[in-house]
Amino acid sequence: MKSVRILTGRGVPLKRSDVDTDQIIPAEWLKRVERTGFEAGLFSTWRDDRSFVLNDERFAGASILVAGASFGVGSSREHAVWAIQQYGFDAVIAPSFSDIFRNNCTKNGLAPVVLSQAAVEKLWDVIESHPDTEITVDMERLLVEVPSIGFTESFPMDPPTQHRFLNGLDDIGITLTHATKIDDFEKSRPAWLVR
Repeated sequence: MKSVRILTGRGVPLKRSDVDTDQIIPAEWLKRVERTGFEAGLFSTWRDDRSFVLNDERFAGASILVAGASFGVGSSREHAVWAIQQYGFDAVIAPSFSDIFRNNCTKNGLAPVVLSQAAVEKLWDVIESHPDTEITVDMERLLVEVPSIGFTESFPMDPPTQHRFLNGLDDIGITLTHATKIDDFEKSRPAWLVR
């Protein structure tokens, strides 16, 4: 996992609530054995509709998804996070996330940013009227900023999760920070317990 400190990019206004993981990446995509190529499945059912926001050229290349409440509900599938990242998004801003989806985000380096519904709606308005607007997600100060409109909002994140992002640590990386203690423990075990 790479270190995530400051993310700056344009946004996509996904004005939908209760988006479940099957809508993010339909079940037929879960049969793949590789961990790549999921971007083609991101919202694939919705993308059949020409008016769907990801089909709007104004938002091509945007890296911050701004969604409605209860984003990522449904079954636990890391594929949903992989699809969002592989499509090019570094962060998802929403009023709330399902716990499982949020946890999958933090373990894979996709920033789940919780802002109030009013703040999300303000972002939707500015993104829709000015698609070139840059949004900054500052993981060090836990702020979302849009300098062009004077928008600054803080977001909550527990210190261990923030540490994980700032230092680029997945679960294995966190375990390896204790390598010396693990080695010391292994050296202190009786020989008959070591195989």
